[in-house]
Amino acid sequence: MKRFIIHCICAGILSGAALTAAAQQVALHNPASVAGGLVEVDYAALAAQWQPLAKGNFKVINTATGKEVAYQVLTEGTGAPVKILLDVTLPAGAKITVKFVEGKPAPVAAKTFGRYVPERKEDFAWENNRVAFRMYGKALEATPKEMAYGVDFWNKRTEDLVINKWYKRSNYHKDEGEGLDYYHVGLTLGAGGIAPYLEDSIWFSRNYTGHRMLDSGPLRTTFELSYDAWQVGRRSVTVTKRVSLDANAQLSKMDIRYSENLPVAIGISKRKEPGAMLLEETSGVMGYWEPQHGADGTTGIGCIVLAPVKEMKVEKGHLLAVSATDGNNAITYYTGGAWDKAGKIRNAGEWFRYLQEQAIRLRQPVSVKIIEKSKK
Repeated sequence: MKRFIIHCICAGILSGAALTAAAQQVALHNPASVAGGLVEVDYAALAAQWQPLAKGNFKVINTATGKEVAYQVLTEGTGAPVKILLDVTLPAGAKITVKFVEGKPAPVAAKTFGRYVPERKEDFAWENNRVAFRMYGKALEATPKEMAYGVDFWNKRTEDLVINKWYKRSNYHKDEGEGLDYYHVGLTLGAGGIAPYLEDSIWFSRNYTGHRMLDSGPLRTTFELSYDAWQVGRRSVTVTKRVSLDANAQLSKMDIRYSENLPVAIGISKRKEPGAMLLEETSGVMGYWEPQHGADGTTGIGCIVLAPVKEMKVEKGHLLAVSATDGNNAITYYTGGAWDKAGKIRNAGEWFRYLQEQAIRLRQPVSVKIIEKSKK
């Protein structure tokens, strides 16, 4: 009898432990006709279904392959978990299930990075394993001959993260095997900058004065830049720009919030020599394949505007997509670039097709369903 009672107690303990450690399944579905990007899972919704999440030590497994899925917990600057970003790419129309289990995850190699660069006149630079960018700080305004407003694109042809290395180089405008910075911004919107657009004019701000890192790799880097007030017609306006870049992407996400509702223009600097252009107002896709820059090769720049686009046009030294902020004085768009020497996107046709496919993906994101456990 004693032996039977002991067996029952042990069985109950084991059963409770198994119940606590049971895996939590999450179903993913890509409804788009193109491959998806990285996938976000809502942290609070998952925690409500799976208590071990709060312990912070968990792995994600692809149930079909049995392989571990790399992930990053995002706080978005709040100091607490908000989302879990999964490094999983679903083909067009694909469905998969992943499971969350307790255990120490494998280390995730950093594929994104960004930082404030005080040693180079307050640049803010960011990159992933494909592309790199920077925007300019107030200190640059003290050097009028170098002054620039918009987004800068760095031509890299390595999956390594290069920002720290390149800023230590004596001349990162020369290709030493990993790429170079030959893109010229100047007093333009550069590679997809944004500005109020009133009275048929672009109202440029000065350079950023405040910065804040929200998430720093390995799969997504997100930061905010804030700008002092400037005059837009008769109005004094401020803006905050939240920028994020995912691993494997050519495009950064730009969440822009002004102090009031405004018409805006998103622009790409146009070169004097002939290049190829794509202006699709209905899909919000604006693409530019620049003229070749001698031995340096050719750069493509592109933007995807998710808000309604009033018009796209070529004027004032730019390709422009004219839109407006929403009821919250905000607008979201994507901007980025490609370089033929990187080998992934080699001509205008491939670049424009990439932009068109990304526009489809962004409007039809992967659906995420946390599978409820059956109650017995």
